[in-house]
Amino acid sequence: MQLNQSTNFVIVDTGCANLASVKFAVARLGFAITISDDINIINNADKVILPGVGSARHAMANITAKGLVSTLQQLTQPVLGFCLGMQLMARTSVEGADENDLVPCLGVIATDIMPLQASGLRLPHMGWNTLTQVDDHPVFAGINAQDYFYFVHSFAAPVSQYTIARCHYGSEFSAAIAKDNFIGCQFHPERSSVLGSKIIKNFLEM
Repeated sequence: MQLNQSTNFVIVDTGCANLASVKFAVARLGFAITISDDINIINNADKVILPGVGSARHAMANITAKGLVSTLQQLTQPVLGFCLGMQLMARTSVEGADENDLVPCLGVIATDIMPLQASGLRLPHMGWNTLTQVDDHPVFAGINAQDYFYFVHSFAAPVSQYTIARCHYGSEFSAAIAKDNFIGCQFHPERSSVLGSKIIKNFLEM
């Protein structure tokens, strides 16, 4: 993608995310980006970032209250989710749910968010960990298996046909998923130093 002065990047204001740190990570790369929950601004963006810190139930409640569910589901431009932002792309999440009440998510990628099977390791999975497998995808250009990224999570997407990167913490889980224009990273690119910045740059220049 040829970037120019009119290039329009947007961070979705979900009301519960680490918006400032994501905006700063993008600005460090020399790109301007807007934080917004305005439907028209989001629809007209060239690229959309869906960040996330907090619970799926709280985030989806905010997105629903802002009237953004159908807007986000119908986006056709590239969308990149960070951590909870990735999980919100799934059909459902058990985070914040009771036994009979899964949290409905955006449903743009046909997977479901489950408790991370940590096999006795401490939860949340927090800190630096390596990717165990990385697919050939534009957002991962220059990224390889055994590269380190920063994770903070207790829930995860299982490995599936939508998995484009894997990680192991007690068990193997999806470190990144993708379907069509929707891409999600379970780790935090904005906290993952040089390689995290590379992923953000790859996405903005796709």
